[in-house]
Amino acid sequence: MAVLFDFYGTLAHWRDSHRSNYGGVFAAHGYHLPDGVLDAYFARYEGVGHAEHSVDEATYEAWVRTRLRDLTTVCQVRPEDHAAVIDALRASDLGPMVAYPEVAGTLEVLRGAGVRVGVCSNWGWELDGFLRQVGLLDLVDVAVTSARAGARKPHPHMYGHTAAALGVAPAEVVFVGDSWGPDVEGPRRAGMRAVHVWRDAERAGQEPPALVEGSYRVGDLRGLLGILELS
Repeated sequence: MAVLFDFYGTLAHWRDSHRSNYGGVFAAHGYHLPDGVLDAYFARYEGVGHAEHSVDEATYEAWVRTRLRDLTTVCQVRPEDHAAVIDALRASDLGPMVAYPEVAGTLEVLRGAGVRVGVCSNWGWELDGFLRQVGLLDLVDVAVTSARAGARKPHPHMYGHTAAALGVAPAEVVFVGDSWGPDVEGPRRAGMRAVHVWRDAERAGQEPPALVEGSYRVGDLRGLLGILELS
């Protein structure tokens, strides 16, 4: 048995949400980033394969900056400001993070019960550095990022690739994450069970999607232990 976790919004979050915030970056440079534009930007790349951009770190970084150039263009950033805004957006992507308070204890229980633990995240080239920063690296057996794998969740390659790295079949995996498509629907199509993390404090005024067969929902990761009968 194995448990795969998403990273951001599931295991960890930005220490300073105002600093690591694209809207704040645009505002600091005198521009506006509408919510709808940002949502469309992220949705555009959800589930895509990009092996040609993942051959090495420099190639991947060039692709990321091309994508951000498209975003700044849509937001009518003046040509002379594009580089400064993109640099600031990349800096915000590298801001300090912290783990949610219940995460380390939950991973310790899983590891103590002999459960294999992995991270499968739509993230940049170096996830190990962030896991080390938030104090979780030694509690994770395998960490796979979209940047290195060449595909973004919910692309099926991400789930199969990470399960194989853990040495388990998809049917042996419980996937845990806060995003519905990448962390519930995608894993379910790959033959995994899924646990949707819905932190009420971060979802004010929103309603969660209806659960589907083979999926569960928890308010934080402590609920996972009950589902796995490890609490």
